[in-house]
Amino acid sequence: MYKPGGTIKDALDKIAKNEYVLPAIQREFVWKPDQICKFFDSVMQGYPFGTLLFWYIEPDKSADYRYYGFVLDYHQRDNPHCPDLGILANQRIMAVLDGQQRLTAFNVGLRGSMAIKVPHLWWSNPKAFPKKVLALDLLAETDRSDEETRYSFNFVEEYKIGRHQNQLLFKVADILKMESGPDMNDWIMDKDLGKHQQKRAFRTLDRLHRAIHTDQIIHYYEESNQDIEHVLKIFIRCNSGGTFLSYSDLLLSIATSQWQERDARKEVHQLVDDLNLIGPGLELSKDFVLKAGLMLTDIPNIAFRVRNFTQRNMLELEKNWHKIRETLILTVQLVIEFGFDSKSIRATSALLPLAYYLYKINSPSDFHSDSQYKEDLESIHAWLIRSILKASGIWGSGLDTLLSELREVIRTANHKNFPVKEIHRAMIQRGKSLEFSDEEIEDLADMRLADRRIFALLALLSPFINLQHHHFHIDHIFPKSRFSPTLLEEAGIDEEQFTDLSDRADRIGNLQLLDGKVNHEKRAKMPADWIENRYKDSNQRQQYCDIYLLGKIPSEMGGFLKFYDARRNRLKYRIAELLNTPEYP
Repeated sequence: MYKPGGTIKDALDKIAKNEYVLPAIQREFVWKPDQICKFFDSVMQGYPFGTLLFWYIEPDKSADYRYYGFVLDYHQRDNPHCPDLGILANQRIMAVLDGQQRLTAFNVGLRGSMAIKVPHLWWSNPKAFPKKVLALDLLAETDRSDEETRYSFNFVEEYKIGRHQNQLLFKVADILKMESGPDMNDWIMDKDLGKHQQKRAFRTLDRLHRAIHTDQIIHYYEESNQDIEHVLKIFIRCNSGGTFLSYSDLLLSIATSQWQERDARKEVHQLVDDLNLIGPGLELSKDFVLKAGLMLTDIPNIAFRVRNFTQRNMLELEKNWHKIRETLILTVQLVIEFGFDSKSIRATSALLPLAYYLYKINSPSDFHSDSQYKEDLESIHAWLIRSILKASGIWGSGLDTLLSELREVIRTANHKNFPVKEIHRAMIQRGKSLEFSDEEIEDLADMRLADRRIFALLALLSPFINLQHHHFHIDHIFPKSRFSPTLLEEAGIDEEQFTDLSDRADRIGNLQLLDGKVNHEKRAKMPADWIENRYKDSNQRQQYCDIYLLGKIPSEMGGFLKFYDARRNRLKYRIAELLNTPEYP
């Protein structure tokens, strides 16, 4: 039955009172700040809002399900999940099946805030997530017929609200308590605006007020069928469009409705959060956790398909959840201690065979640090590096089939050690060989700093570096700053060589892994001068040059090309030596 829902303000009041709630089958809030801004612009322009779909749950059925509230103050790390309302017994429930993203966008924009990670800061850094509120620039042009958006909405830190040069940023949430007419006019008159600006500001603010308080844009269809299977089918069909609804969203929704003792939604999200707080973080997702759950519990088909989300499979995940959780934490700890982070792990699927192996051998929590597992750790590390170094991409097409076959190999192995040879044979049969041809070795010897495989290659070449605590840097042997045209000219380099030198500056022939403190000490010093000053003993200087395959280091930039070509050649042979081992014939 179609029903009117009133204004946006009416809907927000119901959300605040938990009169509109989210059923456990709902997914998380996934809209980005720019989507919210465009959505508010559309509402201001009077575009159709779309009909919502609500599920009316009768009081005698309300205790059968778990409910969630709407996100208010979204924090990508600390508060990304819908608040758990638990079980609401003997209540008339209006649960949102379609419209969650739109209603949450209103809730965040008009009552809450967003804190999204900024680039270049670690996930664990609290300064990486500045709190921002939705603002509307009241002085922006609103008659731009050639523009996709007409009103200027943005998320800004609250101290930026107010008058700034040609902007007048209004905190959108303040419109909820603002009366129309005189109240708005008084607010604008306090801002020292010219007459034309006052008119423009008032016109925009008035449009915002009408959109929130007056326009009757909320309409919904009420589904009253109490059968959860029927409702689940409606939910899947309704959420197959719009913002992408992944199969992991469906799996989590179904798991949540079928787990008997635990709250699947809460458990999965908490595990994702905990995994991403280990070291610098791998930026893992619920997709990874749920795929791991299917793989580790030997569910025959690990594809994200609705037919695989049976009650039996979901209960198998719940029964083994503690072990799954502990195994994934151990797996991530292990990979972090290998020195990897979210930038250097090209495909998190590479972790799944490792996790399955640790799961099957019932590995202890100190597996990654106990010396008795040293040989096993070395085999795992070497396999992981190889799978990452392959330019063709091991973890792309045919992923589920490959993972299933690797799982079978590990399951049937004797488990004395990580079964490297058996795994490689299976990978060869799938066209995923970890052998490296001469051409591939040449390509590796030319790798650039921007390549996501660069850490894996440098780690392979630098077994003497302690990667465990991530206190290492990728260092330019000849400082990058020395390759500017001005300094090259001052060094007496012919202009026709500038391009060749600059091209090689960021390639592996001029790169090395250094301890972070040592690299800070080195800074932009020329390598010959720095080594001479740091190592007073000639034997130490020679040892340093030997382990990094540096050879004879010129004191001036004029000798760089000769140095680079010689070191590249040495690196090529060392890479071939390290990759062409008996385990990978």
